[in-house]
Amino acid sequence: MRVVHLGAVAMASALFVGVSGSSAQAQTICFAFQDLETEFWVAGHKAITTTLEEKGVRVIERNGNEDANRQLEQVRDCIAQGVDGVIIIPQDGESAVTIVKESQENDVPIAVFNRPPSDLSRGLVVVADNETIAQQAVEFMAQKAIARFEVTGEKATPLIMVGDLGDPNAVGRRDGFFNVMEKYPQYFNDPIEVSTEWDAATALANLEAAVTANPDVDFLFTSSDFLFPTIRSVLEPRGKWLPAGQEGHVIMGGLDGDATACQLIKDGFVTATGVQDLFFEAEAAMDAILTAIDAGETQPNQVIEDPGFALTAANLDVREMDMWGCVLLAEGFLDQ
Repeated sequence: MRVVHLGAVAMASALFVGVSGSSAQAQTICFAFQDLETEFWVAGHKAITTTLEEKGVRVIERNGNEDANRQLEQVRDCIAQGVDGVIIIPQDGESAVTIVKESQENDVPIAVFNRPPSDLSRGLVVVADNETIAQQAVEFMAQKAIARFEVTGEKATPLIMVGDLGDPNAVGRRDGFFNVMEKYPQYFNDPIEVSTEWDAATALANLEAAVTANPDVDFLFTSSDFLFPTIRSVLEPRGKWLPAGQEGHVIMGGLDGDATACQLIKDGFVTATGVQDLFFEAEAAMDAILTAIDAGETQPNQVIEDPGFALTAANLDVREMDMWGCVLLAEGFLDQ
């Protein structure tokens, strides 16, 4: 297995990315995705499908609607149709292993976009370093909490909204959060964990219960930015949805880098978000699968890592347009 460490690509002026390979004109790619619930998946889907089609590649789209068994059957159907390759956003790490194995055993190269299989020994895998990205964002948040402690002498009460732990991305984000909590135990009370399962309704119910039981929560990290509207609906009625500088402000951060998070950083409600470089990841997945097809590699194995970064209230002026969500925001995404 080859592991490639590549830097993030800043692409501030366009959503779509180019793909090399002159023989792409004759290819058919099956793009199987688990759902399009969040801005990240919508933007990734658009970048991949539009760019492939502009290159003359026929794209067969399959939405698994968050059903791992259905997604497996959809990929089997694509294979039966004789596709040249598969790009997949899997439901979870375990089902990804099965689907990658199925594809490669039928001599169809497959690339996994953003949500890695639990076994990386097969397939082309493009993945963000979720633990490091989360840790960068939470470290910046922690420094704000430490500065507040030096004034008040009161420890922060932290809460993390945890994703579906069957997803390696969620595990990495949780680990990054706790790395920081364990680094500064003198400044934080015991963290409160709120399960979301990557579902807004589940997140809402569990966050309501957690904040009701712990009204002193003043430090909140969400494992995905798409939950910020849910967080607002819980905090605002309690008088806890306040920008930095106002008494009662909850130090907040997240991960993904969507347009909502960009706006909330600008408005002072969110302190930091960990950024996955969607542009780089989409380009890497497309490049890798088309290169494998051109080379006749039916069972390629490569892990391509996106190191990401944290966009914060401190570096917004410098790195704003490095974040895919800020690009969408500038293009009027939230006004649609």
